[in-house]
Parts: sequence; structure tokens; C-alpha cells
Amino acid sequence: MNALKGKVALVTGAGSGIGYAIAQRFAKEGASLCINYYGHAEEAQVLARQLSESGRAIAVEADVSQRDQVEKMVERTLHELGALDILVNNAGIEEYKPFLELDDATWDRIVSVDLRGTFLCTQVAARAMRDRDSAGSIVNISSIHEDYTFPGYTPYCAAKGGVRMLMRNAALELAPYRIRVNNVAPGAVATPINEATLQDPRRMAMLRQIIPQGRIGKPEEVAAVVLFLASDEASYVTGTTYYVDGGMTRYAQSL
Repeated sequence: MNALKGKVALVTGAGSGIGYAIAQRFAKEGASLCINYYGHAEEAQVLARQLSESGRAIAVEADVSQRDQVEKMVERTLHELGALDILVNNAGIEEYKPFLELDDATWDRIVSVDLRGTFLCTQVAARAMRDRDSAGSIVNISSIHEDYTFPGYTPYCAAKGGVRMLMRNAALELAPYRIRVNNVAPGAVATPINEATLQDPRRMAMLRQIIPQGRIGKPEEVAAVVLFLASDEASYVTGTTYYVDGGMTRYAQSL
């Protein structure tokens, strides 16, 4: 229960879903938390108050696609919590739209949050870690769609594919500063972003068929892998993607 004792972590998009579960797990393991939100404000603020009962936690509103807001968020983390040891880039959005109907505004909005936001937070946090001469861990919540096609979600897939190469390059360039960078790629997980699928019996039946374990995942199962990568237990792990998908990316049928 003390894997992150004395550490300070910033988790983006932590007002719901996977980010919420990560913040809860990190707090249980002794970390102080900056809970970022942009939407789900009440949930994020309630979570921060709850976690403050056993440690230190603040809730900070910021649009991760805007550099000035990211810089202010990191500055506040350093000022109020005293350090920044761990960054989890979890904030992300998606929207179904067939390729031939895809408009510029939808493309720009999704790529701006999912890829640009990951870049901005990684760069700003890594600069803070470097300037304080402290080792750090950066974990991106990517998706199996960094490598696995998803018709109707082209901007999301393109952004997550970009996050894969962003992670790999950053891992190499930040290694001399003792900063590790990795991705966690969830498959189908029960979160608010997947609410439409969760309420559709046909889609759920299809998922159970193509996921070898026969079920969708829980946010807590993703959080457990993120915890490992954020902790010193993963001190020799950088530049890689951990899939948390019940075997979905390996699904195949014999002919």
C-alpha cells in the first residue's frame, strides 16, 4: 500500500472513468495528487476532497490542448504539492464519424486533445522534472487503437498512433534525465465514454465474442498496470506499450 509513498502525481482527465480509478489507486499507494479535469468538475472536486482526508490532493481545471493552461497546472502542482514525480496523460475524447463525412473541426478537436495535449503535458512536466533533477515516470493512456484499426474513428486512431511514436521518441530523449515514458493501451473498458456500447446488447455480444477473455475490462484493472509503470518497480521499463485488453488485439478464428 506504499508503492508511491512520498510521490506527487498529476493525472489528466481524472474526473471520471480510467483517470478517476488511477487517481484513487495512486492515493491508496501513498501519492499526493493533482486531479486535472475539463468537464466532470463536480466529480473531480469531490474526489480531491475525499483523497485529502488521507493525504494531499487538489483539483485543477485545465484544457490540456492549451499550453498556457498546462503550464499553470504544472506550476500549481509544484507550488501546492511540492514536486512532480509522475504524470499520467489520460485526458482524451473520441467521436464516431465516417471518413467521408469527417469535417476539419472534428479532426482538429480530437487530435488537439488526444495528441497535442499528450505532447504538451509531457513536455511541460518533463521540463519540470529535469529542472528539479529528479527522476520521473510518464504514462500515457493510449488505446489498442494506436495499432488496431477502428472504422469510423479515424482522428482518434491517428492521434493514438501518434501517441505511440511520441512515447517512443520521448523515452529515448528523456532517458538521460532519468525520466521514463510508457504507454498503457486499454481495450474495451467500462467507462462513461463507452456508455452507448455498454447499453447496446448487440455490441456487447460482439465484444464478448472477439475478446478472448469473454468480458470487457474494469477501470481498476487499467489502473493496476499504470501503478506498476509509475512505481520504482518498473525502474528498467521505458519506451514500450502495455496492452490491457483481455487479448482483444490477438483475436483470430481458425478457418
